[in-house]
Amino acid sequence: MSEFFIGLIARCIGAGIFACIASVTAHAQPAWKPEKSVEIIIGTSPGGPQDRMGRMMQKVLQESRLVDVPVSVENKPGGGGTVALATLAQRTGGSTLMINAPTMLSNQITGKSALPYTDFTGLAILGIEYEGVAVRADSPLKTGKDLIERLKKDPSALSVSIGTSLGNSGHLAYALAMKAAGVDIKKLKTVAFNSAGDGITALLGGHIDLASTPPSGLLQHVQAGKLRVLALTAPTRAHGELANVPTWKELGVDSTHEVWRGVIGPRGMSRAQIAYWDDVLGKLVKTETWKKDLEQSQIENVYRNSSETAKYLKAQYEEARVILTDLGMVK
Repeated sequence: MSEFFIGLIARCIGAGIFACIASVTAHAQPAWKPEKSVEIIIGTSPGGPQDRMGRMMQKVLQESRLVDVPVSVENKPGGGGTVALATLAQRTGGSTLMINAPTMLSNQITGKSALPYTDFTGLAILGIEYEGVAVRADSPLKTGKDLIERLKKDPSALSVSIGTSLGNSGHLAYALAMKAAGVDIKKLKTVAFNSAGDGITALLGGHIDLASTPPSGLLQHVQAGKLRVLALTAPTRAHGELANVPTWKELGVDSTHEVWRGVIGPRGMSRAQIAYWDDVLGKLVKTETWKKDLEQSQIENVYRNSSETAKYLKAQYEEARVILTDLGMVK
């Protein structure tokens, strides 16, 4: 029997039944839980993959009653996510969360952000998806091989949209695939938008030739017959609407790239606050609503808790630094 319960029995005998009940009740209370509304910060404008994940988190947290307080979403686009990080850096405690992605690491490596990822509290990895290269339905580029042949002749002939900054996952995935295909990646014409959704809007409007973005942002436009996906950075083919899209490896290009989505909190969160979100987010990823939404968005339901996330972010930082060095972007 644990020392706690031995002590509890002794106190019950000495103090009586009512004191005993009070002691048990006090011990059963959680060490911490939010007493004010929970804020989810998103570093992109509405419509992109990070925004969709944040809003789905808000919905599930409230509808499944995983938290007892209101949950709000605040979009803070700008600076490739640096505006949102600066906002989070001003928060304290455990009631503010932020959806994060590899851009947080690349911004630090390239010198776009003076805020290192270690200044924040890694709470969870909530999913992994892959990047797709998309064109308009009327594009003369019919396959990924068409794209490669065009860029080998002139690497700057086509403009590609990414969100939210140079060096982000969309940029890296596209550059890695083109490098593996023999294209001079330093001459690629890449345009960053405030979100992947903004880049797709530019593609649909004919202002950009390509978009390098996760499938979750492309599906509705593929279903509407407005966009086509030429290739995916996944190790194997996707399912559903994208089952007919080849991977780069199938096209003879030895390149894959995964994009993680996660949650961070302010610096200096207490153990009790971290434990609270470990419990809540661990329950969130098991809900049917969450699992169904991720499946429909072509996102793998991969979950890592706070301790696993800390190790994962460190490994991802080192990997991103190597890639960005190859691109000549390290400051």
